[in-house]
Amino acid sequence: MQQLKSDLKELIVRSLMLEEVSPAEIEDAAPLFGEGLGLDSVDALELAIEIERAFDVTIPEDEDSRKIFTSVETLAAYIVENRSAQAS
Repeated sequence: MQQLKSDLKELIVRSLMLEEVSPAEIEDAAPLFGEGLGLDSVDALELAIEIERAFDVTIPEDEDSRKIFTSVETLAAYIVENRSAQAS
């Protein structure tokens, strides 16, 4: 799980070109939007596409996606849960 979180942080920084942030600076439970990293809805869309490609999961386009994108922890949990569901 820790490796997945690290991979997610690297993907966030790389795909959103966050030049002033390093992956190590992103806390697992820190909010991705608002006061946290300050991402917006366009960032969320770009990030969703990259996560779907990189981790072979589908992110819903509804209210649930807000919960999924709360933090790196919630993204990692979603990926783990959905990889398990797809493997079954």
